[in-house]
Amino acid sequence: MDMDIPALSVAMAQANITNQLGTAMLSNALEMAEGNGDSMVRMMENSVTPEIGGNIDVSV
Repeated sequence: MDMDIPALSVAMAQANITNQLGTAMLSNALEMAEGNGDSMVRMMENSVTPEIGGNIDVSV
């Protein structure tokens, strides 16, 4: 049985890079989801008191 060490090394390096890229993409997606969740919470908090900022008193 003949092992091709250089080819195995290249394949392992490529697999490592692929794993790192996948982890970075998932991290980015998680950050975006957290930001969207924070925005949703703020929007829901504002909807609880919709009268705030809805009326403006103007005198001429």
